[in-house]
Amino acid sequence: MTVFLIFFPLLVSLFIFLVRPAQAKTIAFAASVVELLATLYITTQFSKNELFQFVLDVPWIQSLGLNFAVGIDGISLVLVLLTTLLVPGIILSTRNKQFAKPHTFYGLVLMMEMALVGVFVALDGLLFYLFWEIALIPIYFICLIWGGEDRGRITLKFFIYTLAGSLFMLIGLVYLYLATPGEHTFALAALYEAGQALSPGEQGFVFWLMFVAFAIKMPVFPFHTWQPDTYTVAPTQGTMLLSGIMLKMGIYGVIRWLIPMVPAGVAAWGPTAIIISVIGIVYGSCIAIVQKDFKRLIAYSSVAHVGLIAAGTFTLSVVGLQGAMIQMVSHGIVVFGMFYIVDVVAERTKTRTLDSLGGIRNVAPIFATVFVIVMLGSVALPLTSGFVGEFLLINSIFQYQYVLGAIAGLTIILGAVYMLRTFQKSMSGEVNNVTAGFADLTTEEKWVLYPVVVLIILIGIYPAPLLELSEPAVTNLLKVYSNLSASVK
Repeated sequence: MTVFLIFFPLLVSLFIFLVRPAQAKTIAFAASVVELLATLYITTQFSKNELFQFVLDVPWIQSLGLNFAVGIDGISLVLVLLTTLLVPGIILSTRNKQFAKPHTFYGLVLMMEMALVGVFVALDGLLFYLFWEIALIPIYFICLIWGGEDRGRITLKFFIYTLAGSLFMLIGLVYLYLATPGEHTFALAALYEAGQALSPGEQGFVFWLMFVAFAIKMPVFPFHTWQPDTYTVAPTQGTMLLSGIMLKMGIYGVIRWLIPMVPAGVAAWGPTAIIISVIGIVYGSCIAIVQKDFKRLIAYSSVAHVGLIAAGTFTLSVVGLQGAMIQMVSHGIVVFGMFYIVDVVAERTKTRTLDSLGGIRNVAPIFATVFVIVMLGSVALPLTSGFVGEFLLINSIFQYQYVLGAIAGLTIILGAVYMLRTFQKSMSGEVNNVTAGFADLTTEEKWVLYPVVVLIILIGIYPAPLLELSEPAVTNLLKVYSNLSASVK
């Protein structure tokens, strides 16, 4: 089943590329739904323990010690669920959009899904790196071909940033590969063993090689400078892929690869990572407050939200990692909904400038209501999905260091400031020449946004199923880390 999740969207994408069917969107959507159903089936068959399941481990390039090794545990499954849940929504969100070369666009989306799933299920270091790099290719072309003004320069900056980070990670993986005992191998367990056997200084070296790659992908301050421009210029569906799923690759890399692999390095440099993540929370929020472009505002808000997830992750507590897991899901759903709302506004009014809007709730009450619910999920109102994750994350940071916890908690206050300001400028007041003809949600748009609203409320009221999926794997990972860091001391 794990192999099916990887290769099914790849095969469909190749079919779309080569055959160029007239109904490329329908085929891509149907394939993404099949992928989601397969993931739901795996979830029903999944045993809630810390062990990897649905494992395939076969020799691939034996001379390099490379195996095609994939498998799923609770941490992987939560992110595979998020990926396969959002991709059908992303395809559906194209509504009646007419893309030049639609077969290329939808083929790239499915190829992106394949690479993302591969990242989350890879149990071999080089295989993880290959999927990580493959994920960059389709999103680069999506942004370059269908992006907005000045997309060439901005997309090149994004490509160089992320490629440079990936090369740092490759150096780290090769360093660990050469340190594996006996015949060298990239197997996850062997890389864990090799990393844990390194001296504290070497572990610190590997920590920074890997962390820079993950920090760029998230991105966290000060590795974020590619993000606002790329999110703004990318087509809406590209921004959804980047913000809703792709940035989770960085957090996942920290949890799966960094923490258990170099425990002494994490113990030495984790506090630094927390500090820069907390700085990013305040920085991203403050920059979001002064934005006039709706889409750019959401881009900077993402910097703040991811900073909180990263800070909670590095507290190395069950509460922090569980908060990170559920907040990754919540952020993916909320930011998907928010960027779609921006797309609807821009399509109706031909502008994203907040000062040009106003009074939309008077002519589109359903749209305004949906916006309110998604907004409340973003600002972590109780009984929304955002509250569960942010409460756990802020709690973990506060237990780690109460001053940092208090600063991180500003994300809720500052988030309320920029989101309520956005609502006031776009939805409240009287209609003007730009918004007077604003139509309410169509049936197709409801099919995209209503599931987002339901998930925000459902996860906020009953988050237990998601938390129970990841808890055994998270607990086991931290138990291994605690034992190793204690032995180092």
